[in-house]
Amino acid sequence: MADFGTCESPGCNAPAKLQCPTCIKIGIQGSFFCSQDCFKSNWKSHKIIHSLAKGESVDGKKETAYDPWPFYRFTGKLRPFEQTSKRTVPNHIGRPDYADHPKGYPLSEQAVKGSSQIRVLDDEEIEGMRVACKLGREVLDEAARVCDVDVTTEEIDRVVHEACIEKECYPSPLNYYEFPKSCCTSVNEVICHGIPDKRPLKDGDLCNVDITVYHRGFHGDLNETFLVGNVSEEHKSLVKVTYECLTKAIEIVKPGEKYREIGNVIQKHAQAHGYSVVRSYCGHGIHRLFHTAPNVPHYAKNKAIGVMKPGHCFTIEPMISMGTWRDEMWPDKWTAVTADGQFSAQFEHTLLVNETGCEILTRRRNESGTPHFLDRI
Repeated sequence: MADFGTCESPGCNAPAKLQCPTCIKIGIQGSFFCSQDCFKSNWKSHKIIHSLAKGESVDGKKETAYDPWPFYRFTGKLRPFEQTSKRTVPNHIGRPDYADHPKGYPLSEQAVKGSSQIRVLDDEEIEGMRVACKLGREVLDEAARVCDVDVTTEEIDRVVHEACIEKECYPSPLNYYEFPKSCCTSVNEVICHGIPDKRPLKDGDLCNVDITVYHRGFHGDLNETFLVGNVSEEHKSLVKVTYECLTKAIEIVKPGEKYREIGNVIQKHAQAHGYSVVRSYCGHGIHRLFHTAPNVPHYAKNKAIGVMKPGHCFTIEPMISMGTWRDEMWPDKWTAVTADGQFSAQFEHTLLVNETGCEILTRRRNESGTPHFLDRI
């Protein structure tokens, strides 16, 4: 007979012989009892954990009736809601090669996949990047204005999409490898690549909005994590430290610096505050291509290839988690979540290496250049 330890009923320390069958089916660990009688007497309080695991309230009413993956075991409390149909972009707006591809394949990126050669941008390309990044910043600032309690991430996507069109930009995520929306909205335990849907944001949520725009042949990429309503001090601290990880990494960007050093700086600061650094996703080169060399890992002792030179353009976008650095992916094949369901935060800038350091192309155009969350702390 397996050793189940002691019975979990309050006040009962008898050896456990049975395990709750519903917990086994759902995938909940533990839930051991000594007898059927003990199990039944404890049922009223025990069944609450079934409701929580299924995304239900304790009175048995689901937060959402939408259940696309009935057998998937979620790591945290967030659940997917229904999505609206894919938005369209007027034909007069320039579009990347994947925009109309039936599978969303970026053929120009795939042509140089595996190459570690980092493009040095000329003056015309640098100016193109400056314009695209400025417009990307303006779009993110529009998202910041509407990111609030009871606003759906679908509504944020609508605002982002319309702002892109108004500025004659194509929203870069749209149809990229068939991504269905115009921006990524990553809430709470979602690390990155969350798909906007009809879930209203709740008081205390964290919501990262990741914007990339394509304007006249160039991509501009940035993101920020926003505080929704009254956010707990522990989650505010996570957001603050995540932003500090980004700023400390930017401080070392200069000609001659190795790309692998960025991860050392970020992990040192994150670990000093008890947080972990997600490893599965990294910063990247960006210009005429959405994602290209160099790869920019955010964790220490990485093996990134390359040395910074004037004219290099790339992103730094650390994803910092309260618990484990490990991630899982929802069955939608996009939404990356923390493996333990704890909150994660992220910030991103597109940077241009110059002769003395770097230019933050996606910097906020306020007096200090600080992100929106600092306006509320």
